Amino acid sequence: MRAVRVGTAIVLMAVVFWFITGSFAAVSADKAVTSGTGVPILLYHRLGPTVADSMTITTPVFESHLKYLRQNGYTVIPLRQVIDCLKNNKPLPPHSVVIVADDGHKSIYTDMLPLVRKYQIPVTLFIYPSAISNASYAMTWNQLKELKETGLFDLQSHTYWHPNFKVEKKRLDKKEYEKVVETQLKKSKDKLEKEFGTKIDLLAWPFGIYDDYLSGKASEAGYVAAFSIERRPVRSGDNMMSLPRFLLENANQGKSFERLLTGN
Repeated sequence: MRAVRVGTAIVLMAVVFWFITGSFAAVSADKAVTSGTGVPILLYHRLGPTVADSMTITTPVFESHLKYLRQNGYTVIPLRQVIDCLKNNKPLPPHSVVIVADDGHKSIYTDMLPLVRKYQIPVTLFIYPSAISNASYAMTWNQLKELKETGLFDLQSHTYWHPNFKVEKKRLDKKEYEKVVETQLKKSKDKLEKEFGTKIDLLAWPFGIYDDYLSGKASEAGYVAAFSIERRPVRSGDNMMSLPRFLLENANQGKSFERLLTGN
């Protein structure tokens, strides 16, 4: 009888051990899968020696971001790689980030370009053509072409003149609004393709504003993906026409930048 009780106890202990360790392993695996499926897209607008406005990040802070990524084993991957993974239902690469910049501000040429060359990282720029070689704050077409020739910059669309679609929708009647949307999406795409001789099929929504109608019109115009400013990583299964990006501020440095990447 004693031998039977001892044998039963051993079996029960084995079952309990298997249940605890098996459950723990399953939870750990689930956590690993969850934490490994997101790729943060880091959105910049302009750099400079001082914080001129909420969209400016000082050049030293931008370089501190690049140093942190390198020192902590992150890989800066092309935005196109993320799109290809999503389109083809492939796993997103772990411990990776994407760097993008909106608008075409001249500081991308003067301040960002030297650091992009130094760290040899890919960057996607979202451009609205009406400002280029026109607005005092913007780059010229020749400067953009120089960026493209480095092989490190991909140039994509930010509509033609960066409208606020909510305002335009209230201001215009239905047909006028539809015309504005079509012009903003198509004219930008056509101009950029003419200037650079490359495929323009990615779109950043001005002010992060989009809806089902705008998404549908963007798809009709030939865009395969579009980007909002929802602050979270891109994950498998996300809506291709409203992919999230982290809009960075100068305060996102040190521990703040680390928490943004890790989610902790």
